[in-house]
Amino acid sequence: MEITLDKLLASRDRRVEMQQQLREKYPNLTLVCLTVIMPGNVKRNLSSLIASHAAINALIERFSGNIVDIITRDLETGYEAFLITDLSQRDAKIIACDIEDSHQLGRLFDIDILDNDGVPVKRDTVGYSPRRCLMCDNEARYCMRNRTHTPQELNAQIQMMIDSYVQQL
Repeated sequence: MEITLDKLLASRDRRVEMQQQLREKYPNLTLVCLTVIMPGNVKRNLSSLIASHAAINALIERFSGNIVDIITRDLETGYEAFLITDLSQRDAKIIACDIEDSHQLGRLFDIDILDNDGVPVKRDTVGYSPRRCLMCDNEARYCMRNRTHTPQELNAQIQMMIDSYVQQL
């Protein structure tokens, strides 16, 4: 199903509301927010389902023993997960960056650690470099901003990553 910009923005607003509610419910704990990176106007498909399950499994494995709560949402605008952990924001960010950088599908995971004001903790604050593009070695934000790669190229790369991952299961 294709998603309009209005639906995507409304979904983002609801995600921010959920984050606020969780920060209020768990004021002294760390909030981890997961989304799956799917360029284009189709956010929910078999590839995003496979990537989201892999991401959630990675979160559960890596945060094992430190999970207070986990909420998953399967929305037409994509999959989301919210994990509450008793780890510090810094320790949670290190784990999140490690998952994003080392998991076979990690480049498709957007794992944010939110500070007490709801602002994502930056990768460089824990010694990690910026995210790399799916297609080349540039910083991801550079290629996104400049639209260096077509949606077709990005989707083909994502499909190759998903296919390779599934073959190894």
